[in-house]
Amino acid sequence: MDIPQGVNVRMDGATMIVKGPQGEVKRAFPKGTTIKVNGSAVEVSASDYAIKGTTEAIIRNMIDGAAKGYTKNLKLIYAHFPISIEVKGSDVAIKNFLGEKQARKTILIGSTKVQAKGQLVTISGPDKEAVGQTLANIRNAMKIKDKDGRVFQDGIYDAEG
Repeated sequence: MDIPQGVNVRMDGATMIVKGPQGEVKRAFPKGTTIKVNGSAVEVSASDYAIKGTTEAIIRNMIDGAAKGYTKNLKLIYAHFPISIEVKGSDVAIKNFLGEKQARKTILIGSTKVQAKGQLVTISGPDKEAVGQTLANIRNAMKIKDKDGRVFQDGIYDAEG
């Protein structure tokens, strides 16, 4: 697979490091795969065809993330109590969820950034897995317990579709 202009890919032992305009992504690969960086191309070989395809997809995601980045747009939905999200360092606090006095807390993964403006929340970063895991952490922190989920539908939802 080809490496686009402005993206630097190198191997440090079994760890691949991809640097680009959006940031840096690191990933360690298992011993069953052989990865070679030749100029502006990356070659992957493995004994199993499925492992080779999975490794190529992961490398493609790393290169795309370093070049363009990944963004997820979400919307906070509430019925009675306005929810707010506050980010301090790598800590995320979800305040006033279902009228609770105590803030629910979670953490950011990797170099992911969370921006909250009113009801709109944007999660972005160069690592696709870190962006997805941060979103999963926020959704898990906003899980409704001890109430009927059909009635209390407050939470965070996709704003894109």
